[in-house]
Amino acid sequence: MKIAIGSDHAGFSMKEYIICKLSSQGYFFQDYGTNSEKSMDYPDTAHPLANDVQSGIYNFGILICGSGNGVAITANKYTGIRAALCWNDEITSLARKHNNANILALPARFISLDEAVKFSLIFLETDFEGGRHQKRVEKISKIL
Repeated sequence: MKIAIGSDHAGFSMKEYIICKLSSQGYFFQDYGTNSEKSMDYPDTAHPLANDVQSGIYNFGILICGSGNGVAITANKYTGIRAALCWNDEITSLARKHNNANILALPARFISLDEAVKFSLIFLETDFEGGRHQKRVEKISKIL
């Protein structure tokens, strides 16, 4: 499975750690940057990644910034993107099972590197349940 991944400067180390750990488990990543801890603006990474997930180039994305909020808000501007801010096992699992989230947003300043890997695996390995949740997901992009 090939996954789009990106971060701002606050999430750079976490991004590199996730790539290292999950690549050894057979996951392949397209890295959208950033490439250092030098300050940069998170939308510069989140916009191209969300666009490529929206267009179907990648089924899933992982975005990381200090709080996770900035990248999630940016990604969620795209129709069909459901970026979920996740910080524990259950939230991460439910983001996939009930919301069919396609981008995982991680808060680098609030979780450990090992938690980031664990949440990434949960996200990537959990299936959407569909059923009663399908109609709810379909309503997300509907403009009222």
